[in-house]
Amino acid sequence: MKLYGKKAVIKALCFVCLGSSMSAMADGRVVDKVYHPYVQPLEREFEYRYFYQRQADHPDNNTMGQKLGYGFSAAERAALEIYVVADRIHPEDYKLSGYELELRWMLTEQGQYSADWGMLFELERQNNQDNYEFTTGLLMEKEFGPTSLTLNALAVYEWGQSLDAEWEGEFRAQYRYRWLPAVQPAIELYAGENYKGAGPSLMGVHKFDKQEQLKWELAVIVSIDNNTVDRTLRFALEYEF
Repeated sequence: MKLYGKKAVIKALCFVCLGSSMSAMADGRVVDKVYHPYVQPLEREFEYRYFYQRQADHPDNNTMGQKLGYGFSAAERAALEIYVVADRIHPEDYKLSGYELELRWMLTEQGQYSADWGMLFELERQNNQDNYEFTTGLLMEKEFGPTSLTLNALAVYEWGQSLDAEWEGEFRAQYRYRWLPAVQPAIELYAGENYKGAGPSLMGVHKFDKQEQLKWELAVIVSIDNNTVDRTLRFALEYEF
């Protein structure tokens, strides 16, 4: 069995502790994409994300959210993406709820160090409420033989007309087995205020040619404490060209 360096293990543990200590997301949207710290040169993409939460007696029962985005590489190591966000808390209130601008920055070349690092910056505006949310944090990925560990430790600042200005935090983790390009099973973990969940996921990619490919992700996240809604379904589709 191959052993890995103490420094890499210590860095991964510090990353987990950083994310856990800041866990405070309150809006039920903790379950989202686990970001990888990579940017492909000249990449362009369309992306669709969906999540749905279910528990009969929970305030977040039947909550549903969707994002539709377009992105492109703005520099050799940076990519921009803009999203339209729609959600539903009650059956009759499905609406266009906001817009989001995202910047991913690849800090290290893939394979340059024992782990690959990146950063995420997001600015979201809630439609008609003059509320804003700024998110930033570290993205890390490290390979262990045929598996990959991806960690996101994020800090979130909210402010606006109906929000108290405050810092929150969020942690996401994904441990993936790179079985086949089109089918890669994984386990995902999410932590935030009033949300702690984990569950299985499947993802994969189909390449049409060198630049054109379709990625997909599907996960079922279940609660691991009493405050969290029982079940969350997450789905994402990404077309790169």
